[in-house]
Amino acid sequence: MQATEWDHRLGVRADGKRLVGYAGVVLLRKVADRVGLTRALAAVLPRGTGPGWRDRGVVLVQLACAIALGATNVLAAEQLQYQWRALFPKPVSDSTLRRALEAVDGPVAARIERVRAVIRRAVWTWLALRPAGFPWISVCGRRLTGWYVLDLDATVVTCTSGKEGAAGTFKGTWGHHPLGAWVANTRECVAMLLRCGNAAANDVADHKTVLAAALRQLPLPLWSKLLVRIDGAAFSHALLDHLTSLTTSRRRVRWVTGWAIHTMDEEAVARLPEKVWTDALRQDGEVHAIKGPGGDTVSYQVAELTGVRDLTGWPAGMRLIVRRVKPSRRDAKKLTAFEKRTGWRYQIVATNIPDHQGLSGVPGSGQVWFVDGLYRDHAEVEDRVKAIKRVGLGLLPSASWQLNAAWVLAATIACDLDAWTRLLLLHDHPELAAAEPETIRRKLYHLPARLTSHARRHTLHLDRTWPWSSAFTTAWQQATQLPALT
Repeated sequence: MQATEWDHRLGVRADGKRLVGYAGVVLLRKVADRVGLTRALAAVLPRGTGPGWRDRGVVLVQLACAIALGATNVLAAEQLQYQWRALFPKPVSDSTLRRALEAVDGPVAARIERVRAVIRRAVWTWLALRPAGFPWISVCGRRLTGWYVLDLDATVVTCTSGKEGAAGTFKGTWGHHPLGAWVANTRECVAMLLRCGNAAANDVADHKTVLAAALRQLPLPLWSKLLVRIDGAAFSHALLDHLTSLTTSRRRVRWVTGWAIHTMDEEAVARLPEKVWTDALRQDGEVHAIKGPGGDTVSYQVAELTGVRDLTGWPAGMRLIVRRVKPSRRDAKKLTAFEKRTGWRYQIVATNIPDHQGLSGVPGSGQVWFVDGLYRDHAEVEDRVKAIKRVGLGLLPSASWQLNAAWVLAATIACDLDAWTRLLLLHDHPELAAAEPETIRRKLYHLPARLTSHARRHTLHLDRTWPWSSAFTTAWQQATQLPALT
């Protein structure tokens, strides 16, 4: 038997006092209280009477904090709260959490959405007042200052039980097919529509619903500039016409979407002369090139297809940008006869960004290489989808459609709290601000601590050797300095 030294005379006792297992909850809860979310939710959620009644605003915020820390159902949310008993002496039971979710029907959900929009306006104001300013995104080495970017995407949430609305999905699985909208600037999930599993990926009505909900959430200033990005699910006359109609006298809306390639498109691509093709760019502004099968460098190329392809009946001013790349081995089975004959794989992007003016304030944004890079940057929404599926949306906890819809709303609130914590408290630590959910939980949110009291003051003691203890204490100081909204 191999001898060990680390466990020599080691004993285990369950006699610890005032220990906190997930100390990062103080950051999330402090942000919720400072921005006024807890108080605002309490005002719009149903109230009750009696000595055992729990404030539903506090209940929903506690649930959102638990979801952000990894809870996947109401029972896990209750059990997780026992790690915080030293901070919050009265954990919310799973039955109370369930009753709070059951109270979130259509009218209550609408009031919660209005509250979220008001709180979001305050948060965005604080972001604009930071030394770094509001987080504008960059594409192909160019900063999109003044442009708010909205990304739409759908995902599949699988299940094995007979949950209400579960059905066969287009991926051959069984579950639901929610559609959401994210702000690329702040990584907030501003809208999420729970849909049946067999919902069409390109359902126009669902996209209009999510777009309307997202626009109600965005605190856009007067004469704002909004960029909407959708993948190939936007390929329809009705949806592109709707996107075009979103532009008003006080709001300019540009859009970039995917385009389904048909025979007519391939014929148009075949008529393009070789000289019109130009190199595509990476997001850092460098030429996008890869090593070919023979070891030579092959550049990705883009070209304007607008004047070649007949666009009669499509929105006025719409452009088509085609991109070609050398196919990989995994693409071999997906190639069309035209692609096999030319030796390229093609992708087409539709946009209403003018070729001369482009996006105002962004030099060169009307060029084909920029529009192509702008659409490819939309792929970051896949990271947002994966993140929210790790923050509550990965598993719908109930057989009830209404309860699952309320859970989805709680997951979006948890996503907001996580995003606001990163933006307002961790902007001095970019590696934490951009960390994946598992990473920030391991480094910050799941940090153990010990709570002590002396002279009517409470102190949370962290491990001084923990590499991110300084980031935690700095974030707490930032949280206490946020102006409290009432």
